[in-house]
Amino acid sequence: MHKFTAKYGDKIQGIVSGFDRLVFRGTLRRIAYVFGMQGYLWANQVLLKNFGAHVQEVSERVKEAALRCAQQAGRPVQYLPSSKDNKEEIARAIAREQKIEQGLVCALTCVEQLQGFDIHRNRETRQLDLVLRPRKCLFVYQYWQHPVLGWLHARIGTWFPFSIQICINGRTWLARQ
Repeated sequence: MHKFTAKYGDKIQGIVSGFDRLVFRGTLRRIAYVFGMQGYLWANQVLLKNFGAHVQEVSERVKEAALRCAQQAGRPVQYLPSSKDNKEEIARAIAREQKIEQGLVCALTCVEQLQGFDIHRNRETRQLDLVLRPRKCLFVYQYWQHPVLGWLHARIGTWFPFSIQICINGRTWLARQ
């Protein structure tokens, strides 16, 4: 970029700069690894044999909380059968159809891959082991039209360790300034 501006500086009237996309990622760090998750299970008195039922119940509560704001606002909640569906395109179409210019647009759900916890039956030790492995999980995508930041979305994982990602479109934010 500096070479370009140096070469054509006499023809340039101004420079606009900003981020293209800004992504905030988060997870519950204390339970993002096996030892931390074992501590969580111990503190909550959950035996490994009861792991499935416990995490299913907690995951259901997370999913309900992630969808509640859309349901209360009367916004669409739509399940997508394929993780390859263009979620942003679907959400923008909903915003156009319903003429949503500000606030929550919709919530989309879809099953995708993540690094999550599971129980493994260890044949050698004849015990249950807690493992972190690739698995599938339901993700909730919330799409918003923010008055200052513009178009943004949150991607919320509904399985331990409950990752979240918030994406802001920097071009939209810059254009609004």
